[in-house]
Amino acid sequence: MRRYLVSILKYALPLVIIAYLLYGVDKQHFAHLWEQQKNWPLLSAGFVLVMISVYLTFVRWWVLVRALDLPFRLTDAVRLSFLGYLLSFIAPGSAGGDLFKAVFIARQQPGRRTEAVATVILDRVVGIYVLFVVASITILLSGITRTGSAVKAVCDFTLLVTALGTLAGVLMLVLPFQDWPLFARLCRIPKAGPVFGKLVSALHVYRQKLGALALVLGLSLVVHAVFPVAIYLLALALFAHPPTVAEHLVIVPLSLSAGAIPTPGGLGTFEFAMDKLYELLSPGTDADGILVALAYRLTTILIAAIGVIYYWTSRGEVQSLLEEAEAEQTAGTLMCDSDGAA
Repeated sequence: MRRYLVSILKYALPLVIIAYLLYGVDKQHFAHLWEQQKNWPLLSAGFVLVMISVYLTFVRWWVLVRALDLPFRLTDAVRLSFLGYLLSFIAPGSAGGDLFKAVFIARQQPGRRTEAVATVILDRVVGIYVLFVVASITILLSGITRTGSAVKAVCDFTLLVTALGTLAGVLMLVLPFQDWPLFARLCRIPKAGPVFGKLVSALHVYRQKLGALALVLGLSLVVHAVFPVAIYLLALALFAHPPTVAEHLVIVPLSLSAGAIPTPGGLGTFEFAMDKLYELLSPGTDADGILVALAYRLTTILIAAIGVIYYWTSRGEVQSLLEEAEAEQTAGTLMCDSDGAA
């Protein structure tokens, strides 16, 4: 009987996650969205563009892994990324998407765990950095800082993060930091030192893989250029006169930057930013930023639901990895190689 109950729970887990996400949606906004007249072809086009953008982020991670000459199939990258995308919506404290992917890739590369995990970290960093770059470009070209002090504060923070990230990236690619005495001393710190050294060594490999880095940055730019167009199509499907494509090129990167603030799946911060930026940048529009953000959120939940299929087709392995991820998170041993040494 217990075995059957466990099997039922394994099947139900992803559906519970989806139900939890839908339950967290404001019921009044949900009702308004349901009642809103819709252009289904435009909604479908927006969904397809979001799906393409999400898929390109999966390819980006695969490129980073292959740049380290680690054996890893694109099909595995897509499968794990869909599962990770689903799990990334779970509340903090559980095995989220990045941790799940890190545990899987580390298990596949027992002799090079640290380098494998570094690809997951770098993929996240590159994605957020390029998002801030796109947001910064739109800020500088649009003159949005003149719309109010609150928006100016967000814009100034975005520009600062972009500048610091660019500086850090250039220094990592140019300076011979591995030859510095300070680096050697840091690597001798008990437990954390060897892990730090291997992480930096993994990143150092990318200095000889500039072609792969250029491809990764290019994929990220495409992703963050397509998202505004996709969300514009969703807005146009719901309202007759939403903000223009050009205005969405300002609104969406800034909103996604706000959504990068650590919350379950960025829930709440993205919607709040969309609502305020709609009001500030396009006060005469008939569109509701909250409803457009909700349409986008439901689109991402539908995409995350694809992870349910992958979960059901490999639920035994997934359950094992989830348990391992929780154990790794508690013990802090993920960055260690298979023999327990960093």
